[in-house]
Amino acid sequence: MLIPARHKCQQLLDQMRMPLHIQAHSRLVCEVALLLSDSLQGAGISLNRELVGASALLHDITKSRSFETGENHAETGGQYLSELGFHEVGEIVRQHVVLDTYLVDCPPTEAEVVNYADKRVLHDQVVPLNERMNYILRRYARTPERRQLLIQFWEKAEQLEKRIFAYLSFAPDGLGEQLEIGAG
Repeated sequence: MLIPARHKCQQLLDQMRMPLHIQAHSRLVCEVALLLSDSLQGAGISLNRELVGASALLHDITKSRSFETGENHAETGGQYLSELGFHEVGEIVRQHVVLDTYLVDCPPTEAEVVNYADKRVLHDQVVPLNERMNYILRRYARTPERRQLLIQFWEKAEQLEKRIFAYLSFAPDGLGEQLEIGAG
């Protein structure tokens, strides 16, 4: 498995001319994903920390380009990274918006941790899931059908949140505080 080191991730972001505000978002998603990954590992869940970190940092690799092209940045980001030889990272990036499968009784996976972490970060702030959902609905629910689809995915995100935090010693609303403790 080939996973880019943090400096290589930064090179890739620079090559894609990712704006600083999207880089700030990606760095915070990475911090949240690593906190969750470390906490889950402390609870006995086996996760690849390097895979989680690189995938979280690169999850929006083609986002700025998508503003001009209209492309699905999750799909093209995953494809781009896979073409560079980072297949596992590409698979997680491809699923950072919508997971391939929504598990019920299994421990969380790397893809689920990155997917969830992205749903907790609005711009460069950790926010509750419902606040991020309201933002996504305002920004992306352009049709009633699209709104309904987003709501269905959000219900799955709420279920994922419950699954992740069933293993942890802190609640979802304590995520920001846990980040501050880790930074302190």
